[in-house]
Order: sequence, then structure tokens, then C-alpha cells
Amino acid sequence: MPDLVTLGEAMAVVRATDVGPPRPGAAAQLSFAGAESTVAIGVRRLGHSARWIGRLGSDAFGDMILAALRAEGVGVDAVGRDADRPTGLLVRHRRTADRAAVAYYRTGGAGAAVGPHDVPADALPAARVLHLTGITPALGERPRAAVEALMAAAGQARTRITFDVNYRSRLWSAVEARPVLRRLVERSATVFAGAEEAALVLDRPGPVDAVQLARGLAELGPEEVVLKLGAAGALVLAGGDVARVPAVAVTAVDVVGAGDGFVAGYLSGLLDELPPAGRLARGAICGAFAVSTTGDWEGLPTRAELGLLTGADVVR
Repeated sequence: MPDLVTLGEAMAVVRATDVGPPRPGAAAQLSFAGAESTVAIGVRRLGHSARWIGRLGSDAFGDMILAALRAEGVGVDAVGRDADRPTGLLVRHRRTADRAAVAYYRTGGAGAAVGPHDVPADALPAARVLHLTGITPALGERPRAAVEALMAAAGQARTRITFDVNYRSRLWSAVEARPVLRRLVERSATVFAGAEEAALVLDRPGPVDAVQLARGLAELGPEEVVLKLGAAGALVLAGGDVARVPAVAVTAVDVVGAGDGFVAGYLSGLLDELPPAGRLARGAICGAFAVSTTGDWEGLPTRAELGLLTGADVVR
């Protein structure tokens, strides 16, 4: 059984390679994206085993995603194929050098149809970590029920539950999301959130100190709370103690996927039984790899590359 199991939506990506508005004949690249599948790839590259559960359309995009996950060594034996719904699509282009536009075509897609019936009976025995995000329950009642089913199974198997709030305002309002996200936070051992996401869960509008936000989330039940603070780095509250790490200085190329890269690095440190500060440091390195390369998961590091960004030499 894998070290990590995760469930979520994966979508095909069409990424324009030139800066400017879309136009006929413009060059583009094909790939795929998904918070949970990115985390699975990230921990796999760092030497751990991972299994991704989800639904894909019975189409060429679904075939592409499965082939790529297999090539990365991620277990996909529990992935369902849907003959009636297509694989979702995400289209990105850079309108200017500094501003990107993203369009999601997921309504009626296979990923949003994942349900408890897609969770295999042997999903969790012997798995060390179940990782979930707030994106999946935002997709609808069936995905929400699938998340609940996996959490219940994790409780029986004594598998550690890690949860990334990952709030998406396009999918649901704060009023609708808050009670669901709060319930999932309460049932998780490790919780990841941005400062604004933590404030949303706690219903604390206005500026609030990051440590206070972390303590507020910890009061809901998690053993440790990790706040992703972007350029300000990250902090973890564990056992009543706070550890911080600054962001790794890199040239930003593509900020999409940075949070998921950070989570992958942190969970790798958790699986390696590093102390909280060591987990944070590995997460920061993986997040830096993500922002300094193009794509959600393509630039995530292997274990042998973890020291590349923190060394003095710019050429290896």
C-alpha cells in the first residue's frame, strides 16, 4: 500500500506559450493539473509511494493524464473512467508578462462526478497519510460524500488525515464553504491554509496576526497547523510551539502550483519523520521549485535536487 493516498479532480490543461490574447495559430502546450494529483507526484518524486483516486473521461485527455501519472510512478488502479462525461479542461494564457488569465471548463465533467462508489474498499489499509483538499467538496454533493467516506475509512484505519483548505471562490461562496471546511478541519491531524483561508474558516474578517490564526485553527482539533504565507514564507504551529521559515529566493516564472508543491514537500518531511521546522524547510524548497518553473507539477524536484536552490553555485 502507498505512503500517501489522495482523492480529487484532474483536468487537462491547454497553456498558451506566447504572451498576449489568444489568436488562431498561436502555439500552446498540453498538460494536466489538479491539486491532489500534483501533491501525489511531488511526494512520489521525493521517494515515497502515492495513490491518486478520481474520475476521468473515456477520452484522449483522460488517457493522457493516466499515462503521465503512471510515468511518474503514481498508483492509478482506483481511477474510474466515465463514458458519459468528458475530462475537465483548463485553459491558460498570459495576457501580459505579469498577468495571466485562467478559464475552467469543468461543469458536467467526469472529475465532478466522483462519489463514494469510486472509493475502493482497500483504499487506506496500511497507508500512512490521507491527503484531501477543499476543492473536492466544493465540486458538489457526490464529491463531498466521497471525501466524507474516505475520512471515515481513515478513522477506522488510523491513517493520518491531512487537509489543505484550498478555498476556491468560483466554486462556492464563503457562507456555503465555511461550515463544510470547518468540519473537515476539525477531523484532520494536519491542516494547511493561507492566511485569508484561515480567516474564512474562523470567520474573522479584517487583519489578524498569522500566529493567532494558526492558534484559532488548532483550537478546532488539528495536531498541527501550517500557514502558507507566500513571499513571507510559512509557519507551523505544533505542540504549542511555532516554527517559521522564509521563502526561498528564486526568480518567479509561474506561481500556479506553488502551494501544492509546498504541501508535497511538507508531507514528504512528515513521512520522513522530520521535525516541524524540517518539514517547513522542505516545503519551502519545493514551493520555490514550483514558482521558478512552468507548470503545476512539471518542475517539482527529486530528492537528489533538494539542495539545488539553497547552494551557492548557480550551475551544477
